[in-house]
Amino acid sequence: MGNNIRPEQISIFDFNQNRSTTKRIRFNHRYNDIVSFENLLTSWQEFLRGKKNRKDVATFTLHFSDNLVTLHQDLITKQYRHGGYFAFKISDPKPRDIHKASLRDRIVHHALYRSLYPYFDRQFIFDSYSCRLGKGTYKAMDRARSFGLKVSQNNTKTAWVLKGDIRKFFASIDHTVLKKILRDSIEDPDTMWLLEQVIDSFSTDGKPNVGLPLGNLTSQLLVNIYMNQFDQFVKRSLKEKYYIRYADDFLIFSQSKVYLEELIPKLSQYLETNLKLSLNSKKVFIKTLASGVDFLGWIHFSHHRILRTATKHHMLKRLQGNNSLETLNSYLGMLGHGNTFKLSQKIMTESLRDKEIKESKNQNSKASNLGTK
Repeated sequence: MGNNIRPEQISIFDFNQNRSTTKRIRFNHRYNDIVSFENLLTSWQEFLRGKKNRKDVATFTLHFSDNLVTLHQDLITKQYRHGGYFAFKISDPKPRDIHKASLRDRIVHHALYRSLYPYFDRQFIFDSYSCRLGKGTYKAMDRARSFGLKVSQNNTKTAWVLKGDIRKFFASIDHTVLKKILRDSIEDPDTMWLLEQVIDSFSTDGKPNVGLPLGNLTSQLLVNIYMNQFDQFVKRSLKEKYYIRYADDFLIFSQSKVYLEELIPKLSQYLETNLKLSLNSKKVFIKTLASGVDFLGWIHFSHHRILRTATKHHMLKRLQGNNSLETLNSYLGMLGHGNTFKLSQKIMTESLRDKEIKESKNQNSKASNLGTK
């Protein structure tokens, strides 16, 4: 459909504003459906994949029926209260603060996600790629390559790229703004009550009503719902055809550097006024595609892409600590998405060498043990 109106939307005409608008059909799942025992059980089964050997899973499983029945009753009677978080750091490759909810709360996250995701995903623009089924990092990278070719007219024109980044993205999500966005689609007060339990369970550095935790399944969906406001502004109001967003990173392609420069204040004003977010001035730049654009761990050029230096160093460091066949194949698969023949050959050679050294040490150790008997 050429005007991008989806089946769940009804086109109407606003005579006061002299423009077409759309009226969305609201989220129609009821609270009792979301917290039903069947949905909680399915959520538990989905959560359990790949986690059966974890200590908290074993503890919960020990009295599984009682635990799930109690959770269900607490939700039905609205006695449920979201607990606190266990905080830890990871390198991804840059340091990140992760906050892990209790297993009980994570089942609730899954139950909410299962119900909310199908509805909200249909509202998102095509070129939003983070934490969505059928999307992902490599789809975003391929789309960037496609946009580069279109804007440069198959590399016969200069393609300029505006790279934007949201400052302290997860930590800056405003709870009041988020709840208002959700209420525009969700009319059931009980469902909103449960969402507010999850949203209000976390705050950034003690600041009330600000921030979502990295680590919650619901956070991945909620930030997409939040940023969909920005996506719609860029696509519908600014009419940007060549726009891609992945979480807090976005690209806009154009043949005009001046045009992109004039775009930055408009983007910044919308973010600050409507979403209480700000652009990271240190990570916003305009470059030609031919000179290389840093996006999603890769440097993208007109004809090829190479791994970012920091990403490469992080990968090599991890391979030194774990060069199992599974890890090696995972990285080789990642490298297959770029122009990395020499790097792939290097890690395969080094992995084979390390394996030979390890086997040689094991053989020497066995021979030494035999000699002492």
